[in-house]
Amino acid sequence: MELLVAAIGWAGAALLLFGYGMVSSSRMAGDGVSYQLVNLGGSLALMINSAYSSAWPSAGLNLIWAVIGAVALYKLARIGVTR
Repeated sequence: MELLVAAIGWAGAALLLFGYGMVSSSRMAGDGVSYQLVNLGGSLALMINSAYSSAWPSAGLNLIWAVIGAVALYKLARIGVTR
């Protein structure tokens, strides 16, 4: 189980770094669906890893990060943005 949770955490970190790198290099829009999905997935994965490790400040941060991403995706869906 520990190996699985560690792999989930590393995947989450990779997703967040990927999204940041893509936006920073202008290859992905920071206000688009793709970026929000990458951030949501990465933050959820890191939240799982942090909670499993009882790293509650990090788990809380990633929970808030996930909520922000979910709200952004909801707003994008309401206006019909697909980029």
